[in-house]
Amino acid sequence: MALKTEYILELEGVSKLYKNGRGVTDISFSLAPGEVLGLLGPNGSGKTTTMKAIAGLVHTGAGRIHICGTDAYANHEEAMKNVGALIEAPALYEHLSAYENLRLAARFYKNIDNRRIDEVLRMVDMDLYKNDKVATFSLGMRQRIGLALALISEPKLLILDEPANGLDIEGMLYVRDVIKAASDKGAAVLISSHLAAEIQQCATKAAVIHSGKLLALKSMNEILSSFESLEGFFLSEVEKSRKGGAAS
Repeated sequence: MALKTEYILELEGVSKLYKNGRGVTDISFSLAPGEVLGLLGPNGSGKTTTMKAIAGLVHTGAGRIHICGTDAYANHEEAMKNVGALIEAPALYEHLSAYENLRLAARFYKNIDNRRIDEVLRMVDMDLYKNDKVATFSLGMRQRIGLALALISEPKLLILDEPANGLDIEGMLYVRDVIKAASDKGAAVLISSHLAAEIQQCATKAAVIHSGKLLALKSMNEILSSFESLEGFFLSEVEKSRKGGAAS
């Protein structure tokens, strides 16, 4: 697969195996501006490992990752300037307020002022609690602050690992709105979930990951023209894989 700079994210043959045998093998896909790719798979299927590899949180054994045309291994710092990520539980300072946590994060980027911090707090509906200490927050509130941290630099690539985790219905709607707003501005968005319905609501294309392998990747329009739902597509691809059929 030839790397093309018009893509915001490109993975080619990425593999990462842990000592327990889990991980991912030969993952390849690309994301263009405005695209939202949903990684769908059960817990332990390799979704988080893939995202950690992209964000540079784990070192892969093989493959290449390019972000905005920059090799994410050879020039990690430059590549990460374009990335905002919420992977697993957000790393927050318990004794600091929501605003203070965002203020600390802003120091790592250029030209982020107090107005931008207030803006992202409004985006995740946490502006009323900006001066409250994180230690008092519920799981859903912490998830919202983690989302604000991922958004603060207006990244070209937004990575969200199970972003609806701990959120109520209103919170999940906010996440969908945030994803749509980011993609409408030209960002590429990579999200993961084990809930097919959640990905179907916001993704433009979906990938099925199972047992560390990418079984299929299609546009949402193509999927829904053949199946009643994304869940049906997922089950079909997993069954095909179990029978030894070729991946789509």
